[in-house]
Amino acid sequence: MNDKPVRRHDGAFHWEGVDVLAYKQEGTAPFRDVTRQVLFDDPAMGAQLRYFEVAPGGWTTLERHEHVHNVMVIRGRGRCLVGESAHEIGPNDLVSVPPMTWHQFRAAEGEPLGFLCLVNRERDRPQLPGEAEAREISRPLGG
Repeated sequence: MNDKPVRRHDGAFHWEGVDVLAYKQEGTAPFRDVTRQVLFDDPAMGAQLRYFEVAPGGWTTLERHEHVHNVMVIRGRGRCLVGESAHEIGPNDLVSVPPMTWHQFRAAEGEPLGFLCLVNRERDRPQLPGEAEAREISRPLGG
């Protein structure tokens, strides 16, 4: 829990007292140019609110897990894969990712894609597809 009731935004999608972290450890799963910030992590709430930023042309890991994701895009444009469908996304769009559903977020070439993600504080580890399965799953994204 943060002791400061207000943490200012700096205008560049960084917040006072919030570290910009690596998305994942390099080599653990395929992704490109993603950072994360944990904005709220109060044990009493049982949830985390995180901000992810995907650099232009970057993407998150293609994965699935038992926990739900609720996402709100607040910056840029891109595409997301949820299950077997790809969707164009932009500011203020909401994306729901059900349990055990393959998903991935990709930024458009010309701008970063930034989104808030609400998840359970305690969650399971992501599952990754095999190479052939990943090609098949990501086909709707063009990846």
